[in-house]
Amino acid sequence: MDTTSIKNLFKLKSVPAEPKEEQLPKTEVNTDEESSEETRKRTYHESGYRDSSRTSGNHSTLSICLDAVYSKFQNEEKEMVEKQQQLKESYVNEQKNRETEIKALIVSQETKEEQLKTKNREVESHQQTIETLNSEIIDLPRNPEKYNVKATKGASAKFIIGLLLLIPITLYLGVFYISTSYSAFFKGFNAKSTVIQSVFDPQALAKAWNDGSTEAAFVVLIPFVFLGLGFLIHMFGENKTTANYIKLGLLLIVTFIFDVILAYEIEKKIYDVEKTFDSLPFDLKIAFTKNQFWEIIFAGFIVYIIWGLVFDFVMKEHREKDKIKNEQEIRQKRVEFFQEKINVLKKEIEEILAAIGNIKESIIKIRGRIEELQNIIDGVIIPTKDYKLYASEYVQGWITFIGEKIAVSRTEKQTMIDECISTYNTNLETVGANSDNQNLVYLSSL
Repeated sequence: MDTTSIKNLFKLKSVPAEPKEEQLPKTEVNTDEESSEETRKRTYHESGYRDSSRTSGNHSTLSICLDAVYSKFQNEEKEMVEKQQQLKESYVNEQKNRETEIKALIVSQETKEEQLKTKNREVESHQQTIETLNSEIIDLPRNPEKYNVKATKGASAKFIIGLLLLIPITLYLGVFYISTSYSAFFKGFNAKSTVIQSVFDPQALAKAWNDGSTEAAFVVLIPFVFLGLGFLIHMFGENKTTANYIKLGLLLIVTFIFDVILAYEIEKKIYDVEKTFDSLPFDLKIAFTKNQFWEIIFAGFIVYIIWGLVFDFVMKEHREKDKIKNEQEIRQKRVEFFQEKINVLKKEIEEILAAIGNIKESIIKIRGRIEELQNIIDGVIIPTKDYKLYASEYVQGWITFIGEKIAVSRTEKQTMIDECISTYNTNLETVGANSDNQNLVYLSSL
C-alpha cells in the first residue's frame, strides 16, 4: 500500500475513545492458508501498531523506528538464502557473460598482437631490402659485373673524357671544312699568300656571307656532311656484318676522294699563281708530288677518321652508361615500391595498435564490471520495492493506532497522520526506496 492509500485511509477517520490499556488489533487468521509474505506483512503491521502505542504516535520517534525497521528488513533479507540466490542470478549470469567476453577479447588481442609482430617483421624486411638496393645503386657504376650487368667498369668517366675530346675535334672539323671549302671553290689566290693563308682563311665565313647566300650556305653546311658521314660510320660499325663493312669502306673512300678534290683545287690555285711559261699543266701526277697536297688531305681526312672513332667510342660508352643507369632506375623503382609497401604497413600497424588499445580499454572496463558484480554477489541485495511494501505496512499499523487510540480533535489527529506520512516519505528517500525504478536494488555489507 503506498503513501496516498495510507493518507486516504485515515484522512477522515477519527474515533474518540476512552484511554485504556493498549492492545493489538485482533485479527482472525487462518494460519494454514496464510502465506509467508502475508504473515510477514502482518508482523510489520503489528510492530508498527505496537511501537506507535508506546510512543503515542510521535512522528519524530517514527523516524528512529523506521531506521530500525530498515535494519531489521536488511537482516531478514540476508537470512533468505534462496531469495538472495534468485536476486543475484541475473548478476551471476552477467558475470559469466562478461568473463566469456573477456576471453574472446583476450583471444582477439593475441591475434592482433601476432598480426602486429608480422607487420613489424615485414617492415624490417622491406627496410633491409631498401638499404640493400640503395647500396647497389651506389656500387653499380664501380662493379657492374657483380650485378650481372654487361657494362664496362668506369663507363661514366670514359664517356666524359671522350665527350671532352669530341667537342674540340668537332669545332676543328667545322673550321677546317668551312675554310678549305671556301678556299677551294670561291677564294682567289695571289703569289704573296702562304700555304697556310691559302688553306686556312680566318675570315672565310664572313667572306662567304659577303659573296652571297649560296656561298654562305655551302660553307656553313658542308661540315655537317662530314659529321653525318662520321655518324654513319658509327651506325654501320654497330652491326658487324659484311654488308656494313662494305658500306663503311665505301664511305671512307668517298670521304677520302672529297678531301682529295678539296686539296687538288687548293693546290691547283696555288700552282696557277706560281707557274711560269715553262710549267706543265697541273694534273694529279703533279699534285701527288706536292707536300701541301697531302698535308691538306691528312689535316682533314685523318682528323675526320679520329672524330669518327672518338664519336663511336663516346656512343659506346654512353650505351654502357645507359645500361648502368637503367639498372639503377630499376632498383630505384623497387626502392619506391617497397617504400610504398612500408607506408601501407605503417598505416595498418597504426590501425592494429588502435584496435589493441580499444581491446585493452574494453578489458579493463569489463574487469571493473566483473569486480562490481562479484561485490554484489558476495554482498547482500536489498530489494527496495519489498522494503517499501513492508515499511508501508509498519506505518499503516502506526497510523492505525493514532486513528483508533489517540483521543484528540480531528484536526490534530489529521496533522499527526500527515506528519507521520511525511516522515515515512523522508525515510524512503533516505534509503533510496522511493525511486521510479521499483526494481532498483542496493548492496549492503551487513
